[in-house]
Amino acid sequence: MTASEVQRGSSTESAHTLTAPREQSSGSTDAVAGGHATAQRRGLRRVKVLPEHARAHNRSLVLQTLFHDGAMSRADLSRETGLTRVTISDLVAELIGDGLVAELGIREASGPGKPAMVVDLDRAGHRILGIDLSGPDTFLGAILTIDGDIVARHEVAAPRGAEDARDAVIELARRLVADAHAPVLGVGVGAPGVVDDRGVILSAPNFGWTQLPLRSILEEALALPVLVANDANAAVLAEYTFGGAGDDVVLVKVGRGVGSGLVSAGQPMRGAHFAAGEIGHVTVGTDGGPQCACGKVGCLEAWLSVPALTARMADAKTPADRDQQLRDAGERLGIALAPIVGALDVSEIVLSGPDELLAGLLAEATVETIRTRTLARFHDGVRVRMTAQGQDIVLRGAAVMVLSGQLGVS
Repeated sequence: MTASEVQRGSSTESAHTLTAPREQSSGSTDAVAGGHATAQRRGLRRVKVLPEHARAHNRSLVLQTLFHDGAMSRADLSRETGLTRVTISDLVAELIGDGLVAELGIREASGPGKPAMVVDLDRAGHRILGIDLSGPDTFLGAILTIDGDIVARHEVAAPRGAEDARDAVIELARRLVADAHAPVLGVGVGAPGVVDDRGVILSAPNFGWTQLPLRSILEEALALPVLVANDANAAVLAEYTFGGAGDDVVLVKVGRGVGSGLVSAGQPMRGAHFAAGEIGHVTVGTDGGPQCACGKVGCLEAWLSVPALTARMADAKTPADRDQQLRDAGERLGIALAPIVGALDVSEIVLSGPDELLAGLLAEATVETIRTRTLARFHDGVRVRMTAQGQDIVLRGAAVMVLSGQLGVS
């Protein structure tokens, strides 16, 4: 892996599609439960596949197929999913009744036989609300289509006090609901800090939030489904679904702080304490370094956050000194990422943040440091690239959260 391998934009050519299992029985057939470490330690247990579980799986399978492959006939859906035509007919009728799928018309005949009716997701008939709380001065909100396209934007100032910040999020969410002008599937929120699977922000020091049940607060205020996740975890979902990332990827989000989101084998990683990817306060060297806001010396965030790196570049006396600051920050990022690459065998690292800081010298230094600190035979092919989604990545990741939570689509 060389500096020339630093890339920009999506990696569609290396992306993988989630493979879905074939049709499940809707009867009382027993199946072996697996995949959870605790269950594995206790031994495999047999659980009953209930009809409603099979139907929910098949419903999501149909929606996922339409989401990724676009409009097709019922016969096409049957072939693509492996579900019987009778099952497809029932599911499509149900989804049309729910307003999630629409008939688009008769496909032009290309041979003998009756022309087929084409169906697709009702992409224009619903909206998703995304909220990004990771900015230094403002909370950003967007109204998005099912395809992740932003059709309207709103923002509010980000207050410093814990209660004021909470109230500002509620105000922003209400503005988005009022401007949606279509049925809303749900609300996704990307927030800094550690967020558990119930949407509780366990710790967000910049806002003074501890144990804040943001999901339930917003659900009560809006009467809509809400999902809340760490901002970098939301961002990596956007890269995986809309940015063409492969099944094993680390996204590093650089802004007011530094964090990362991880996808391994096509599954997001959150960790035992919901803190997977919290690399900002990893000490990246024993040679001293800048003082971090957390009180330690030499944290990655103290080298790489936008305010810290911008200030050091402003203090540099020559262009060569500024270049060295970028290389130093890139080397520290490589030091933090090399163990992750070695442990998880990821295929690519995506950087999200200001291009003028991260692209070029910084990314090249990151590549070189990873190369020298990992097993070359296996990890020389790891790529470092900038995201093509710009500053909308958390908003689009929030939309993916809703798609996954409400429709089973990723």
